[in-house]
Amino acid sequence: MNLSKVIILFLLGGFVSCSVSKNKPNYGANQQASLEIAHNHKDVYYEGRVFKNDIQNATEIYWSGSSITLEFKGTSVKTTIADENGTNYFNVFIDGDFVKYIQLEKGKREYILAKNLSNSKHKIALTKRNQWTDGKSLFYKFAIEGGKTYPIKKKPLFIEFYGNSITVGHGNEDYTGADELSGKVTNNYNSYAALTARKLNAEYACIARSGIGLMVSWFNMIMPEMYDLVNPFDKNLKWDFAKNQPDIVIINILQNDSWIVNLPDNAEYKRRFGNKKPSEQDYVDAYAAFIEKIKGHYPNVKIVCYLGNMDITKQESVWPARVEKVVAHFSKNVYMTSAPYIDKKGLGHPKVKDHEVSAEILTAFIKTNVLE
Repeated sequence: MNLSKVIILFLLGGFVSCSVSKNKPNYGANQQASLEIAHNHKDVYYEGRVFKNDIQNATEIYWSGSSITLEFKGTSVKTTIADENGTNYFNVFIDGDFVKYIQLEKGKREYILAKNLSNSKHKIALTKRNQWTDGKSLFYKFAIEGGKTYPIKKKPLFIEFYGNSITVGHGNEDYTGADELSGKVTNNYNSYAALTARKLNAEYACIARSGIGLMVSWFNMIMPEMYDLVNPFDKNLKWDFAKNQPDIVIINILQNDSWIVNLPDNAEYKRRFGNKKPSEQDYVDAYAAFIEKIKGHYPNVKIVCYLGNMDITKQESVWPARVEKVVAHFSKNVYMTSAPYIDKKGLGHPKVKDHEVSAEILTAFIKTNVLE
């Protein structure tokens, strides 16, 4: 073979080699293919009340404790999220272990969640720490260095919580006395509600806001006006309760009512009640009516009316007896339990240890009295 033929064959071989590598990369032993896992991918697993926005091609996250989980084989994972105000916080878990929390920046950003993982099966989970008043977050996708995702099996039990700041987990990691609401120190994952759900291996949804009440709140919204919303910023967008029927609903309400009904000069008192303080029967009727609303959406649900562990369960409190009357109104599937008052000695809302006490009480009650 003459020299010119050798040169031509060499050039052709190089051309063929380049064409193959362009269409089918050779990653080598230490490299992984990049995969983008869209928000609506079948293996992305959500807990909580979320909204899949097809126009934005993203899933909207509002409520405390809402979570996004993916199981995959690979060595790293990133996510793309847009935050409305730059004030939302998410916990990051790898293989069930907490690794960090992230404060989202305003606008659409990519966040590195984990890298240099072993090339094996992993689970990444994000859980929202703070409450919906900080604005919505739009989850677009995960991006992994790896080659496979896995379906996540739905949990056998589903518990939905309706509550106020205690259920949010307001300031449960704040030991300064400031009782701050920020996601730096408010962590719904360590609230009694999320703890109870995990103890029972239950899917979890949390519909809660600090300061909310049954008949009056510290602002212009009460629980019967919030409980059925998809997006709590949009009163016209209602949740489809048929989507996911819970086995158990926990209602922890009245703490804020118990304060405001004794403040006749409060603006919300005046707006809701005028000059007439609501009676015990007014509250019994309002609570029973709210339970009827829940049962109207979930005919087979079991409902636990829960109180604790702020001053609504002090020894002299009139509110536990009122809730007992509410429960007596129903012939079956409505229960009541409470956690004892814990004096925070100036630290404000219950802390993580207090939430753990409440979770133990509530979990034991559900196992003994509610689950068959």
